[in-house]
Amino acid sequence: MNRQNPNYDGEYGQQTAQEDMKGVQRKLTELFGNMDHDIPLLLFTDQTINSQYNDAMRAFIRAIREVSDRVSLREYDHNHELAQQYNINHFPTLLFDPDHISIRWLGAPVGEEGRTFVEALILLGYGKSGISNPSRNILEKITTPRTVKLFVSPTCPYCPQQAANALKAAIARPELISLEIIDIQANPDLAEQYNAFSVPVCYANDVMIAKGAQQEELFMASLEKLEQQNVFIPESDAEQVDTDLTIIGGGPSGLTAGIYAARSGLKAVIIERGALGGQVALTPVVENYPGFAQIGGKPLVDIMVSHALEYVPIFPDEEVMEIKKNQPFEILTNRRRYTARAILLATGASYRHLGVPGEERLSGNGVSYCSTCDGALFKGKEVIVVGGGDSALTDALYLANNDVRVTIVHRRNTFRAQDHLVSQLQKFNVQVIFDTEVQEIRGDKRVKEVILRNNITGEERTISVDGVFVAIGYEPAVELAHRTGLALDEDGFIKVDDHHRTSIPGIYAAGDVEGGYKQIVTAAGQGSGAAITIFEDLVNPYWITKEKKA
Repeated sequence: MNRQNPNYDGEYGQQTAQEDMKGVQRKLTELFGNMDHDIPLLLFTDQTINSQYNDAMRAFIRAIREVSDRVSLREYDHNHELAQQYNINHFPTLLFDPDHISIRWLGAPVGEEGRTFVEALILLGYGKSGISNPSRNILEKITTPRTVKLFVSPTCPYCPQQAANALKAAIARPELISLEIIDIQANPDLAEQYNAFSVPVCYANDVMIAKGAQQEELFMASLEKLEQQNVFIPESDAEQVDTDLTIIGGGPSGLTAGIYAARSGLKAVIIERGALGGQVALTPVVENYPGFAQIGGKPLVDIMVSHALEYVPIFPDEEVMEIKKNQPFEILTNRRRYTARAILLATGASYRHLGVPGEERLSGNGVSYCSTCDGALFKGKEVIVVGGGDSALTDALYLANNDVRVTIVHRRNTFRAQDHLVSQLQKFNVQVIFDTEVQEIRGDKRVKEVILRNNITGEERTISVDGVFVAIGYEPAVELAHRTGLALDEDGFIKVDDHHRTSIPGIYAAGDVEGGYKQIVTAAGQGSGAAITIFEDLVNPYWITKEKKA
């Protein structure tokens, strides 16, 4: 039970609340005069604590009732059986129409919070959530309950905006969304419990989903995803989109290509079936992208997406089903049809995984798939590199050159790598364990050890390591390229020339799907290069020039 602030000095007490009411009463008459829904309010108080908040709440509600008979108030002591029924343990707590909706206020509508209180009554009194159609579409995706806690303060000018978002969500989906608006000055114990001292801050199901005020659609997306969203992409109901260039893939390469294409005067769009940013969005920390000494993968993706949206429309969660090779090209997705003079495939590639226990759980916490990305974190530590091809040996040598103690674990008895790489292992004191596979990766919060199994003897042993670098190859996303009839190289990547042109005129590739270094910066560079080539080719089509020469 909350017993804080028994000697409150009255700064936000009854006198202040009454003075506030005089200035807004005429406006309230206009706002509340035409409401057509009753709003029963239940107030639970404990006179031994926060009495000034009790007085402020009563004064505010009294002023509202003077301009509208739709608002009713019943007050109960903290010992009343209804307090137990509604699980009330902080005072004062106000419930809004608890038979139909789950919204409660812990505190009192003083200072900036008065705006939020008025907003709540208007929404309930007129029986409308007031959310936009894009917000409604997002909320319809929520299928499991959301318990929302929004921390606010009377002195916070940004809190009413976020509170309005939360109120609209709770009113629009009362069957799944419950809301507590918590005044941190009246409830310092809850503020400390949730570390909510910089308001507004919002939690859903005890997961922090937003800091600061957001636009409505971003709040709804954060609530749906249960993590803070920083980019909102409006949905389109267009059945057909006509373009100069359709970019398939929304990773660094595709996003960069969109920017360069639009700046060249091309009408371009980006289609992405999965997470925008691709592998980058799943990378905990990026330390080798120019301009950022250290940045999370998801924030970096948000920056890229926001930048690209200034130039091109992005169509997320949309999968290309077929490319028709007439001119213009026709791209059929699971949602609509596109026409394009040119197509850029930037579908990316994913690392092959070992598929052993502990690998997924410890990914980003000692398990890595990129030595150049994460190698610096393991300086002076012990790691294993799993694999026996060029990538594995290159990773091992890179790590060893950066003062990492490296052991290569390879399932066969010989390497598949080039001889000059093999010859360097002894020079850099890289140890090798042949005929051996990783059976399990162990550790609580970080990798601590691995279990290895000898493929010949069947013997298992455990060795202590700080990291596991998996280098067993990539899986390029070439399903669409294969169905379209594009030529692939011997490693399964899309075959391109020096200008990112594929075997079919008018179709291009860039980024990890065409091979290369698998780095964010190189993917972005390939995207820009492809976009410039596409612009030049559309001005002067190379395939027509070749036909004339023939």
